[in-house]
Amino acid sequence: MKNNNGTGILLLSDIFGFEDSSTRDFAYRVACNGYNVLIPDLFRGDPWTKDQPMTLLEQWIAKQEPQRVAKDIDTSAKWMVDEFLAAGISKKLAIIGFCFGGGRVIDALSRDQGALFGVGVSFYGTRMNPSLASSIKVPVLFISGDNDPLCTVSVLKDFEKSIGQGSKVVIFEGRGHGFAHRPNSPEEDKDADEAFTIIRKWLHDGLVLQN
Repeated sequence: MKNNNGTGILLLSDIFGFEDSSTRDFAYRVACNGYNVLIPDLFRGDPWTKDQPMTLLEQWIAKQEPQRVAKDIDTSAKWMVDEFLAAGISKKLAIIGFCFGGGRVIDALSRDQGALFGVGVSFYGTRMNPSLASSIKVPVLFISGDNDPLCTVSVLKDFEKSIGQGSKVVIFEGRGHGFAHRPNSPEEDKDADEAFTIIRKWLHDGLVLQN
């Protein structure tokens, strides 16, 4: 999704993939705030689908080879940067991820070392590796609910301390997994709007003003 400024965002989906309507709606909303947004196909045409039994989830995740996913993320980021450079723009990117993608934000920022990405946002990231936190060189905004067993508050607080560099954890009381991009009630919808307001300011302050 293109906009006319020179600021790009790599958006990493949850397990339902880049074609999922909730992810695309969020991407469109971000683009409407002035950003170019790219959603890579992390699962190469084989996302998790809601009609599959949860007993098969771990088997499906095991098929998502970490090195292959990492390579696809890095290739997508480089493609965006190359596109910007070709247009005479040199601004850094932001990276945002939900759930599975939120965990991969940590992986990507650790590899990047501040070269391409200026800031990160991880929504209730899963399968995050705490040992990578100290190698991240840019601020990360963590958003989650205090009732999310897949992304506990204590783990996020540890990440915040280890990363430093202005990183921040925002916790929504009573919220579980996925509320910010898949709200299921008026109350969740209200919190999702608040979360979007927070990331909009985060992106503007950390990406636009810093460039």
